[in-house]
Amino acid sequence: MMKEIILQTTWQEWLGVVFSIFQVVLARYNNPKNYFFGIAGILLTLVVMFNSKLYAEFTLNIYYLVMSIYGLLYWKYGQHKDEIEISKTNTKEWGIVSLIVLSSFIIFYFSLSNFTDSDVPIWDSIVSAFAWAGMWLMAKRKLENWVLLNISNIISIPLMIHKDLYLYAILSIILFCVAISGYLNWRKILNNRQNA
Repeated sequence: MMKEIILQTTWQEWLGVVFSIFQVVLARYNNPKNYFFGIAGILLTLVVMFNSKLYAEFTLNIYYLVMSIYGLLYWKYGQHKDEIEISKTNTKEWGIVSLIVLSSFIIFYFSLSNFTDSDVPIWDSIVSAFAWAGMWLMAKRKLENWVLLNISNIISIPLMIHKDLYLYAILSIILFCVAISGYLNWRKILNNRQNA
């Protein structure tokens, strides 16, 4: 069984997963270079998700690509041409997050149900909705990005298994663990800065 899984796994899936692991580990350490690995992993993942008919995940990865480029520039230069620091999400931003989750879920579900051959429109839509919001917070260098990304990660695990994308299921487990560590690390950085 394991040998069959390994043999059926494409090189795009292998490299996409490896680059994605490097990306999230570097993000955990608050390193802006995480975006370079993220971009490489995203490009490979686009191929895998399209071929697996996970169209919301495919669209999500296009969004990841755009937000990774934006995040790289924002982390590096921010609004003041200095590197932006980690901060907490404020009330206005939580409103935007709620709007992103709700509107992206509705758009994805409607689109997948009516215009694609997706067999998992609800599942695919909910994973993508939380990931869209989480990635927006990460690009803004907000501590709570890890929470939203982990909601997406935990739901993504059975979805990837259902689609026989076992490496991406393993990646979701790894991302879940790293996101917990990332949240704790970013909170420590934020607390140290506030107490300095």
